[in-house]
Amino acid sequence: MARPPRSTRGTTRGSGDRELSVRVKTASGRRLSSTLWLQRQLNDPYVAAAKREGYRSRAAYKLIELDEKYGLLKKGGRIIDLGAAPGGWSQVAIKKVGPSGKVIAIDKDEFDAISGVEMAQLDFLTPEAPDVLIAMAGGPVDLVMSDMAASSIGHRATDHLKIMALCEAAVDFAVTVLAPGGSFVAKVLKGGTENELLAMMQRHFKSVRHAKPKASRQDSAEAYVVATGFKGRSEG
Repeated sequence: MARPPRSTRGTTRGSGDRELSVRVKTASGRRLSSTLWLQRQLNDPYVAAAKREGYRSRAAYKLIELDEKYGLLKKGGRIIDLGAAPGGWSQVAIKKVGPSGKVIAIDKDEFDAISGVEMAQLDFLTPEAPDVLIAMAGGPVDLVMSDMAASSIGHRATDHLKIMALCEAAVDFAVTVLAPGGSFVAKVLKGGTENELLAMMQRHFKSVRHAKPKASRQDSAEAYVVATGFKGRSEG
């Protein structure tokens, strides 16, 4: 089982070899919110572990935990990663599926190549994106995963609706490309409409559950929806 990574990065040592959190002073011209974010990053063990282990983001540990619990990544598997930048999830996936598998990563932002991963710089919400991904896959896939997040405007209800719309679009795509028995995992925000999404997914998957990995900050409304056992389009 994955455990929260232990690291002394971002800490100092005091008497009795105690770990002390780093405090960041608010510099001239820096907002308090930016200072708090920086302080949180410096004291986050997952951020430190990602740097140490070569992952591009702390989000890699979210997928590692979800895979350990639900068995999403299998050797030889075929995977599509939506909203992949900066590439943490694709890094984890290509390690698990190995050279006999396939990982396709798409994001509207440019990000550095990952060995073994096929990449496309394209906005998933554009009309041509699904056809591009289907052509790249060359056949049904075993897992569609999405860590996509809409840009926040600071209004909780609106932000919630935006990220749920992304998740719904990802589900619609997954239903067209998954092989029978395939899986789907995506970021959601707790807020009130996720029950409608779950009901829709239950028509297509044998099991649909919410999960909140330990690597997901506990003060965040972020969670993940995990659907396994795709029934196939004929049963949808």
